[in-house]
Amino acid sequence: MPVLSPDLPFDRQRAIIVWRTRWANGTTLRYCFLEQSERLDQQQVVRESFDEWKAIGLGLDFVEVDDPDEAEIRIGFVQGDGSWSYLGRDVLGIAIDQRTMNFGWDLTTQEGRSTARHEIGHSLGLPHEHQNPNAGIIWDEEAVYAFLGRPPNSWDRGKVYQNVLRKLDPREVTGSAWDPASVMHYEFPGGLIRRPEEFRTGIFPPGTVSDVDRQQVRSWYPSQAAVLPVLQPYQSVAMNLAPGEQFDAEIRPAASRKYSIGTFGSADVVMVLFEEVGGELRYLQGDDDSGEARNALIATKLFAGRRYVVRVRLYYTWASGGSALMHW
Repeated sequence: MPVLSPDLPFDRQRAIIVWRTRWANGTTLRYCFLEQSERLDQQQVVRESFDEWKAIGLGLDFVEVDDPDEAEIRIGFVQGDGSWSYLGRDVLGIAIDQRTMNFGWDLTTQEGRSTARHEIGHSLGLPHEHQNPNAGIIWDEEAVYAFLGRPPNSWDRGKVYQNVLRKLDPREVTGSAWDPASVMHYEFPGGLIRRPEEFRTGIFPPGTVSDVDRQQVRSWYPSQAAVLPVLQPYQSVAMNLAPGEQFDAEIRPAASRKYSIGTFGSADVVMVLFEEVGGELRYLQGDDDSGEARNALIATKLFAGRRYVVRVRLYYTWASGGSALMHW
């Protein structure tokens, strides 16, 4: 979680924390397998799980690549290390020779396929649903430590606390309801939960993407417009965004030179610039001004005859007049 000034209003802090792990909508996420599993069917389950998420109608795309240097999501199959994934954009801070996702058991079973869906959900920015503070779960903590300390997890107490017992900060949660059917919810046998009473015999989510999961990720990553507005040099464009919404535009430089692309207004945003290469958008630069007394700015050389796309997602605005985007 980012360290924010305690002087920031709660609503501003919450908006920054909620949206900090979300990708700019329209991003192509590239994934690769770092270790070649002895069973190719393990990799196939992962591919099919990416396809399931994409089929929901997301504005994101997923592409498998062979080179880890090109991949945001780097997948291992290290047995004995459990199954896990970094959360959303947190993967960008991980060294390119390191895993950002791991599968530590067979994925071809019903439980294994649920695990693949779950970990990909993390890569989209979805946290653990059983840690939702709105759930009101009262755990038998020692029983939880004992259960998850055994194989296949074999977690120490610190990892059990971090992944199960720790309640999410209310600033991290979107919505007010708890979804025990979420694919982001662990399955728990009886004897681990003291309250709510009806779950003392356990919680057994179906292992599929729930209706609430679908609603959340569609709201974060709606389908993309086919045609984008084109930014003209030195002409600012009002974005008129609500928290979490995004503005996308094209830049088609008339001359090859260094350009500045910046936002204006009293707003926290993350801005990302892409270049179209071979029909695909490739990340060039990004800037996140959230929690700071400045606006987002990217300065880089752009080339005539090429197509660029800039995406701006709003965290929060604290003054009238909205925000605007310009390049010069």
